[in-house]
Amino acid sequence: MPIAPWSETAPLLVDVAMGRAPADMLIRNGKWVNVHSGEIIAATDVAIKAGRFAAVGPDLAYTAGPETEIVDAAGRYLVPGLCDGHMHVESGMVTVTEFCRAVIPHGTTSMFIDPHEIANVLGLPGVRLMHDEAVAMPTNVFVQMPSCVPAAPGLETSGASLDERDVAEAMGWPNIIGLGEMMNFPGVAANDRTMLAEIAATQRAGKTVGGHYASLDLGRPFAAYVAAGPADDHEGTRAEDAIARVRLGMRAMLRFGSAWYDVAPQIKAITEQGLDSRNFILCTDDRFAATLVNEGHIDDVVRYAIAQGLKPITAIQMASLNTATHFGLERELGSITPGRRADVIVTSDLVTLPIEMVIARGVVWAEHGKLVRETAPYPYPDFARGTVKVGRTIDPADFAIAAPAGKNSVTAKVIGIIENKTNTRALERTLQVEDGLVNADRGQDIAQVAVVERHRGTGRVVNGFVSGFRYDVDCAVAATVAHDSHHMIVVGTNRDDMALAANRLQQVGGGFVVFSQGHELALVELPIAGMMSDERAEIVAEKTERVLAAMVQCGCTLNNAMIQHMFVALPVIPELRLTDMGLVDVTKFELTSLFV
Repeated sequence: MPIAPWSETAPLLVDVAMGRAPADMLIRNGKWVNVHSGEIIAATDVAIKAGRFAAVGPDLAYTAGPETEIVDAAGRYLVPGLCDGHMHVESGMVTVTEFCRAVIPHGTTSMFIDPHEIANVLGLPGVRLMHDEAVAMPTNVFVQMPSCVPAAPGLETSGASLDERDVAEAMGWPNIIGLGEMMNFPGVAANDRTMLAEIAATQRAGKTVGGHYASLDLGRPFAAYVAAGPADDHEGTRAEDAIARVRLGMRAMLRFGSAWYDVAPQIKAITEQGLDSRNFILCTDDRFAATLVNEGHIDDVVRYAIAQGLKPITAIQMASLNTATHFGLERELGSITPGRRADVIVTSDLVTLPIEMVIARGVVWAEHGKLVRETAPYPYPDFARGTVKVGRTIDPADFAIAAPAGKNSVTAKVIGIIENKTNTRALERTLQVEDGLVNADRGQDIAQVAVVERHRGTGRVVNGFVSGFRYDVDCAVAATVAHDSHHMIVVGTNRDDMALAANRLQQVGGGFVVFSQGHELALVELPIAGMMSDERAEIVAEKTERVLAAMVQCGCTLNNAMIQHMFVALPVIPELRLTDMGLVDVTKFELTSLFV
């Protein structure tokens, strides 16, 4: 439901501001959190017309008419609706509609989404599908055109591919705000023709190029990456990462997702080093439905940033005006000022930030954490379903890892999970050989991991080892949400359960499942592209909580272990990953052997 442009609405806004016409809504007696001036201004009224702010100031009673809706702020704070500057709806395992339903009560009125997950499964038609759903939302959902599909050509097989012609086409769609995160940072530094052509197509359209520089090397490769055009980056994990990005003219996006805790170290660039906070943006990147429903969305990130020492108004700026400015939308949203979209949070405290009322485009959508109106479900077509195509029944023998001839033990390369971080460690561990096979070793916290190809029905299974999940019983966990190519990832301590889990996901068309000793412990079905549910967010949250509980039952104590599971196959973040083509050394961007 698009909002009318300011240029068309201006005559109405002028008449309301002058008292010649009544406002649609009048908010009385609020404390105006002005993110432009950095002030909090008491006894402020806000007049709204046609979904936009018409006037902001003291005593606007003259704008009220017989039909004007009056909202008494009763001295509470009026905060701009919050913006998430970088996120993936698919990580919530729900549709755009359901994601919006889940986050509106938390004060999110603007989202900048990169649907590169569905792009890796369904290509450009999948992106268009989510784009069109975004347009239909009652809040502001802007779409970044996915840039790297596949994320690492030659190191994985995606379900689809995109190039600069697709990017150029998408730049003409009404709700495309820019290019999604440019993950192929080695390709950019090497002047890869396709990567540079996608960036150029975005720049010619006058839109923002999203960044993703997942390396600790801030030397020549980083300088080359910035020179190519990416305007922001959310992959920093250290204060020096944020400092380097801002110094070179990028916006540092500080990420706090369901399992990525990168705000605390980077916020020190502001609180200790004194950098200008206007060039910092808060984002979530990846948040589960359970996290959204139970802990919140970008409001949770704002609270966390405040707890790290930021002034409340600074944290709010980093989740409102800063984000809007970065995407060229400062005159459209991100503040409570005339002409902007009328997105407001009413709250009684700026530190704990209880979201007591949410107004989006001049309509009250939520009160005290609950929706007070509904939006229609968005129908997904048949082509978005039935995408898990393994091609055959998986057998326990598919997960057998043969040892080199004549070996009683081997030194294996092991993917080391790091809690609350996207990157992994490249470990080496000695494993015993039995009957010619190398097995998992619970005593060393070594499980098997397998990637099962699910786009082309090849039946291909690639095996490896992973450490960090701490499973201590016979069990297996399988998922078809597996960034970025979204094959099936199976992690387990015994091959029988691994086969049961893989076949169960084929049966339900995708999802997340836990098996132990031959019994299914928990399942969330994700029939849309194998990564999103067609059920309510609350139901998906309930099911994902059962999956997490089942993982705990099997010994896993990682925070939000489902997300860690999803990222085992992502070959664009160091150090070691497993794809459908083999074990990948991401520090070198090349395939490597399983055994040393």
